[in-house]
Parts: sequence; C-alpha cells; structure tokens
Amino acid sequence: MLTVSTPVFAPIVEAMCRNITELRGLEPAATSEEVAAAARQYIRKVSGITRPSGANVDAFEVAVAEVTASTERLLAGLQPRRQPPKTVPPLRRPEVRARLQLG
Repeated sequence: MLTVSTPVFAPIVEAMCRNITELRGLEPAATSEEVAAAARQYIRKVSGITRPSGANVDAFEVAVAEVTASTERLLAGLQPRRQPPKTVPPLRRPEVRARLQLG
C-alpha cells in the first residue's frame, strides 16, 4: 500500500525582507529556520503571493517545503567559502528578531 505523508509546515513568518540573503558560508552555519525563511521569500517572489488564500495555501506550503529541502541539500553539498557573506541574514539581526518576537 502506498502511503503519502502530509508535510509538516513551519509557522508562517509574516514580516520578511525583500531580498534573499546568502546562506552559504555563515558562521555558525545557516539554521533550518533561516533556510525555511529564505525558501518562503523565494516562493513569495516567484508566485507573487505574500499570504496565500485558502485555495492556494497547500500548493504554497508544499513549494516552500520542497525549496527548503533542496536548499539544505545544496548548502550541504557545496564547498566551503573562504570568507563569510557580506550581509547578515534577517533572522540574525536583533531588530528583526525583536519585531518578530523571536527573542
């Protein structure tokens, strides 16, 4: 019997920056939360949807999960960088964490 599992969706972070930050070469390495946030921002950009309606939420969340998984595989397979990226990911910025009430 073929069993299809329902993906577990991460909580939706409403406020995001407009640009996707480089995650390769971060010290410490990018967290799952940061990878998922970047994936969500990418899906928002290509779909043109910031907050999916009930009719689109499943397709949107599946796409976020797939891009997150692909990004994690990509980052794991790339060679290390010589220098960290010049920008700090949004979820590492104190003002963003405070705005999102992440601590």
